[in-house]
Amino acid sequence: MRAKTVLPAVAMTAVSMVLTLAVVVMWLGTAVPWPVALVVGLGIDGGWLATLAYERRLAAQGDHNRAVTAVGWSFGVLAAGVLIAHALTAEHSAGAWLAVAWLPIAAKALWLVHAMWERTALTPVALDAIRSIQQEARDEAAVARARLRAEAATEETRLTAVTEAGARVARVQAKTAQTLSSAWSTLETARAGEETGRALTSVTARVTPGVTPRWELPVWGPSEPLAARSLESAPALTDEALDVIVDEIRTSETPALSYREMAARFRAAGHAASEMRLRAAWKRVAA
Repeated sequence: MRAKTVLPAVAMTAVSMVLTLAVVVMWLGTAVPWPVALVVGLGIDGGWLATLAYERRLAAQGDHNRAVTAVGWSFGVLAAGVLIAHALTAEHSAGAWLAVAWLPIAAKALWLVHAMWERTALTPVALDAIRSIQQEARDEAAVARARLRAEAATEETRLTAVTEAGARVARVQAKTAQTLSSAWSTLETARAGEETGRALTSVTARVTPGVTPRWELPVWGPSEPLAARSLESAPALTDEALDVIVDEIRTSETPALSYREMAARFRAAGHAASEMRLRAAWKRVAA
């Protein structure tokens, strides 16, 4: 795996160094002796190799030096500048030389990519652990999706069953209402008929001389519920309230009423009390 990033960087560096050396020798060879041009080219390539080697050593130790990195990029920019200058001054094949002028910068970029790969590289054990965690997460997600789909299908089935049951109930209610309506119509027709009405009247009520009761249809429809108070007994009166009511009834006339008269008016007024409590209240107010 390491060779996938280091081999392209080494190849690009070698090509860039060869091109730089060749361009320096050809370009400066016309102005200075060729040994001098060769030394200049080797100096550029040597400085680049030296800074690159030192950067790799620091990277192997887990360290980094910005000054060394800046010097290395300076040599790369210098080599690219030499190639660009040669391409611009060349009389023949200027475009070809300009097309390869970017190789030194590309070589430095490849070494940067290789350094980043080394800083983020993991051991096979760690990669296996990561793959296991990812697989477990995928399995859990798949199970959760399957559970949600099953729950959705179950809920859909339940809603379908409830809807169908409600539709059946509605159909039964509609059919029952139709049957009742038909029966009611039949009763109304029988009631409206002259002969049928007299026959039904004679069998539903006693016929008295001069009176012919009318046969009424049975009540069909909503009825009003009885009030809750009508089903509950009236609250019992306290002794004080009972004494006040008994005294008011007893002294409502002059002379005062007797116990029997007072009791009759007490019950006629809608009050309720046992005979023993009512007599005790009479004794208390009459004392």
